[in-house]
Amino acid sequence: MMFDLIAFDADDTLWHSETLYTVTQDKFVHLLSQTEMRNLRYYGYGIKSFTLSMIETAIQLTDGRIRGEEIRQILAFAREMLKAPVELLEGAEEVVRALSESHPLMIVTKGDLFDQESKLARSGLADYFTHVEVVTAKTSATYQALLSKYHITPGRFLMVGNSLKSDILPVLAVGGQAVYIPYHITWVHEAVAQPADDVMGYFELEHIRLLPALVESLSNAKN
Repeated sequence: MMFDLIAFDADDTLWHSETLYTVTQDKFVHLLSQTEMRNLRYYGYGIKSFTLSMIETAIQLTDGRIRGEEIRQILAFAREMLKAPVELLEGAEEVVRALSESHPLMIVTKGDLFDQESKLARSGLADYFTHVEVVTAKTSATYQALLSKYHITPGRFLMVGNSLKSDILPVLAVGGQAVYIPYHITWVHEAVAQPADDVMGYFELEHIRLLPALVESLSNAKN
């Protein structure tokens, strides 16, 4: 077994998430503007942060004249998002189940703790994961702290995710290995240049179903 731990991003790697934000943003595009980006350092990630930014934007664009009923409608948008079913990506459950039989698995995700724990529970995948880490940001320091916490050598850590900025580049920077599986929508805040194909430890797959074969080939090569 080459890897002591295989970690997965959650949103848009195991289940659909960004599409939920996109639908709500379309309803609210004339109000949202850049407020969400400005508020990241205050509110962090997740639906609750997104909702606070929508309310703030509505207040700004109406010079404070927005009515309570309109704010109630914004809150209704947020409740719809929070209650939306967790829709797994095709192949996610079978891949996670298969890899859990040979490797300890971890979820590493950003966002609101309550929201992410709720989504994991509703996804039906919780039993496959040995560890769950909900972090405020995914930086090299974050991953280094996780490696230290679980006593993992960087080269024996594999991260799987859909965000180059959060799931891939920081892991490569600390000497880990990372598998990039693009999602069809990329949040502008996560858009960065793609690393070269020959960067050591970096792999790109078109579909999560290809992951077990990659893990097996890497383990065989190591042996």
